[in-house]
Parts: sequence; structure tokens; C-alpha cells
Amino acid sequence: MLDLLETALSKASGPWLELRLHDRRTRSISVDNGRTESARTVRHCGVGVRAFVDGAWGFASTSLLTVAAIERAIAAATAAAKAASVAKHRVGQKGAHTPADVSWRSGLFMTPSTEPLSSRTLQDKIDLVMRTEALVRAAGNAITSASCSYSELVDEKFIVTSDGARVHLRDDKPELRVNAVAGRDGDLQSCTEASGKTGGFGELFARRTPEQLAERAAKMATDLLRAPFVDGGKKQVILAPDVVGLLVHEAIGHTVEADFVLAGSAAAGKIGKQVASDLVTLCDSGDSEYEGGAGGIVMIDDEGVPSRKVTIIERGILRSYLHNRETAKHFGVEPTGNARAFEYDNEPIIRMRNTYIEPGSSSLAAMVDGVKDGWLLAGAKNGQADANAEFMFVVGEAYPIKNGKLGPLHRGTTITGDAFEVLSSVDAVGDAFSWDLGSGYCGKGQPAKVDAGGPHLRCVATLAGGG
Repeated sequence: MLDLLETALSKASGPWLELRLHDRRTRSISVDNGRTESARTVRHCGVGVRAFVDGAWGFASTSLLTVAAIERAIAAATAAAKAASVAKHRVGQKGAHTPADVSWRSGLFMTPSTEPLSSRTLQDKIDLVMRTEALVRAAGNAITSASCSYSELVDEKFIVTSDGARVHLRDDKPELRVNAVAGRDGDLQSCTEASGKTGGFGELFARRTPEQLAERAAKMATDLLRAPFVDGGKKQVILAPDVVGLLVHEAIGHTVEADFVLAGSAAAGKIGKQVASDLVTLCDSGDSEYEGGAGGIVMIDDEGVPSRKVTIIERGILRSYLHNRETAKHFGVEPTGNARAFEYDNEPIIRMRNTYIEPGSSSLAAMVDGVKDGWLLAGAKNGQADANAEFMFVVGEAYPIKNGKLGPLHRGTTITGDAFEVLSSVDAVGDAFSWDLGSGYCGKGQPAKVDAGGPHLRCVATLAGGG
């Protein structure tokens, strides 16, 4: 396939060009209350072409894998770039920066995998989903409904550019999701447990087996039925790794994506400034740091740029944004390998990969012992964050801490605040690390598989009360 792209590229002349052939095979299986709702296998394959002409970009794609079809896509992308350039000059707009130079790496790159996805048949995977869902329904009389789904993305990519990229990539990302709903006297509570990783079944179930996911979902949904509500207010809290992951991805990570920075995010103009406690070091990496199988592993990004670890905040000081080749040129830095496209007919845009806070030196027991009146929060669910770093997240589990003693489960709550203020209040960072946000997708015009996590953090945030 590299030969196909190189042949088409050799016939073109004039503009800077990027050709990306992406062959994706998607498989999904879902079971709901004992019924198989779907079992689908889809292939989506084609070539995306970007052209850069006189300060403007053009994009086109084709699903036909022939030199002639790719040549037509090159012509269409070039024409679009030329038209955009003329329009910019006509209204006096500033042109885009040329792509920054790159130290290229060539060859085949494969994500690590134990027990590859291809080692199990479709029937094996259907049986896995049905068996896991059945475990939830059998977990107790309080369970009113259950569902389980499995999905996998199997990607193969070939990328060439007119200035030297020549790469071949293979990447597998599986996911298993289990949901339990429990009811009693008209009250319904639910819990979803999921694992989303890069690699094979060894990575997918390295920390928790399907049986453990099912058991946890059913038990938590049932336990929440008799759990009391949280009393709200500004509190000292300990955030579990999944909540830390949600915070750093949604409320910090998006603000440091360079395209958002240029649009005026909360991180704009703050390089070199204190934005968090000096206990906080926050990074984004294409590799799986500290623990294997992170869901957002990216070896080479969709511009063909080698992925590297980026230290965003170092001991509380903002050090870097996340870049593609264009914004790297604008800021006078090296590209970070953060340009990503979900499918061949999507343009690469700046996206996170695996975003996390580095572990510290405090044990969880010591962190709890230091809280007089606060909460341990876990079970990140959903929420929203703005470009100004203000956020509102839902967490599924809350445990009171009184005079250093951890209390019983309470119902989930909403946590709000300014992310940089919350990170500035951190006074303890846990010594254990985990990835906890690899299931599902990040949305930014197009989906992306990412991961996020870290250690436990002790900080201050505002909780909504209930009852």
C-alpha cells in the first residue's frame, strides 16, 4: 500500500501533500437482558489527502484504492487549498503556517498485544458478552435489567508526505462495557463498569476479568439503593484515579490543545506561569506510561509524526501545549504527535492521547488520615468543561471521611470548580497509578480513542448536595 501512495505522490507536482490510507475493521456485539441485540462487522477503507497551498489547506478523500482515484483526490484537495488561499487574500486574512519540520521515523509500527483479538472467533466473542451479561442478571433479586457490549477497532494505516513521511501502522483497541440496573420500591440505581485498552485480550482484562466487571456493576447498583445522599458545599476531597483522569482530560487537556489556545482558551499566554500546586506534574503521551495497555496509545500520529511524551505542567508550571505540525510552526516548537483523524475521510486535528498526572509519594491511607471532614470520590461518569477550565462532573460514588476515618458508600454527586484552582489546591498526590478512562470516545468534531488517569489527589472542590 505504501507503493500505491508513493506512485500517486510521484505523479503530483507543486503543492505540499499528505496521503493517508486507513483500513478500519470494526466489530461490535451487544446483549440486553438475555437477548443478542446486534453483532456487526464493518470495514471502512479509503485514502484521505491534504494539500497546503500558499497559506491554506485543502482536503479530499476517496474510497477507491487505485492510483487514478488518488490522483483525482489530490487534484480536488489542491483545488480546495488554492480556492481557500485566494479567499483569504481577498479579505486580508492571515494565512496558515507551513507544516513544521519533522525528524521522521520510517517502517512498520505495531501496538503491543497479548492474546490478539484475532485469536478468538466471532462466536467466542458473542459467548463472552452473553456470559458476562448473564452474570449480572444472576447477581441478585434487586437487579432489574442488565446489558453488556463488546467492541473492537482494528486499524491499519499507511502515511506518506511530500517532505518525507513513510510509515505503516497497525493498532487494535478492544472494549468491554457492563451495565447493571437495580430497583427497590420505585427507586432505580445503575452502575456501568468498563475496560477499554490498546492491544489484545491480555491487555483488556489485565486488571479486571469480565466476571469481576459484572460482579462490581451489580454490587454497586444494588448498594446504591440504600446509600444516603451527600451533603454539599466546598469540601476537601480525595479524587480517585478515574475522577482525576476525567478532570485532567476534560478540564485541562482541551485547554492546552494548541488550536483551542489560539482561539483563547484559559491556558493561552500562560506558558512559564504557575497554574497548579508544585506537587502536580501533568503529561500527555502516545505511550502507556506506568501501566500497560492504555486506550489512547498512538505510536505515530496521522501526520506521520512520531508520538512523544509531552510534559504539560511540570511541578505546577505550565510548560507546553499539544501541537500538530501547523501550530508547532506558529509557536516555534517541535510537533508533539497529537494530530489525529478518526477515519480516512476525516482531517487530522489536535487531540489528546493518554493524559495523566504523575504519581507522588503519599499512600491512600495517609491521605485519608489527613482529612478532618471531607469525601473520597470515585466512579467518574460524565460532565462538561468549558474553554475557561470551569467544569461540572458527575461521580457515582462518594465516601465520607471524618477525622481520618473512611465511612460508608453514599450516592453519587456533582463536583464543580475551576480546574486550575482545583489543581492549585492539591496538597497530596498518591503513590499508586492507574489508567481509567479508556472506554468510550472523546468528542471534538470527530471521535477519538483516548485514556486518562493518575494517582489519587487530595484537593478542594465544590460538591452538590442531594436528598
